[in-house]
Amino acid sequence: PRLLSQFFFADERVTQVVAEINGLDAELDPQQYLVLLNQLHLSQAHLLAILERIMEECIPTQRHSRDYLVKFPEELLVDNLGNHMLFAAECLLAGTFLEVEEADGAQLRPQARNLLCSLELVRTVLREQSLSQPSSYPEPVRAVLVQFDRLFAEFELSYVSSLVAVKSPEEIYRQQEIIVLFCETVERALHLGYLTQEMIDGYEPLLMFTIPRLAIISGLLIYPEGPLSLEQSPEQMSRVFSPFYNLLKKIRDLLRVLSEEELCLLERSLCTAE
Repeated sequence: PRLLSQFFFADERVTQVVAEINGLDAELDPQQYLVLLNQLHLSQAHLLAILERIMEECIPTQRHSRDYLVKFPEELLVDNLGNHMLFAAECLLAGTFLEVEEADGAQLRPQARNLLCSLELVRTVLREQSLSQPSSYPEPVRAVLVQFDRLFAEFELSYVSSLVAVKSPEEIYRQQEIIVLFCETVERALHLGYLTQEMIDGYEPLLMFTIPRLAIISGLLIYPEGPLSLEQSPEQMSRVFSPFYNLLKKIRDLLRVLSEEELCLLERSLCTAE
């Protein structure tokens, strides 16, 4: 089926559930209210998923940048993040601050209002288009989608930023340095015969311990100017390693007195010990 036709029926379902909720006395039947609320979340998620596909088809080169997502903690990057943002906007507009401080919520309310108004406009425009010309997206439809996409992205970034400390560009760069360090560590370990390609291809569980251990040695001795450089202050290091700054100094001092043979023996033992 055409996406606009799918959107029409998904929108009908959302409208139906909202009508059932509005006609129910939550105090008299709280269990049914929770059932309908769950149905609303599911139907809205389905609607947003179709809307996302429509925007990818209709305005693929005009989408608002989502580069900011790399700043978010990984635990927030879930499939239903968009639906959670929509629910958050509805709560803010209703004056309910479930996750944010009241002051932050007050600042976010205008964005939430603009987002929800834009969504209602999108729903209206796409419904009308699905009934008239379901196989085309004229310029007015595209303009409405572009506006919604921009408002959604702006609200998502603002809301999440009020919940958690998003990563700064510097922290993102430090994390990329750690990725490079781990890649170079694996390459070196393969060259020296500490690891085999079969172990990596087979996702050997021991590698979860082996590679970080070897990476610490590499970062302190082999690549001392990398992300584990102790010439910088703890504040300049990645948050992954900064709490262990003093411990890393002690480890580096101990490693420096080892001969090449002793270092090789240590690394080999770290590859086998659990």
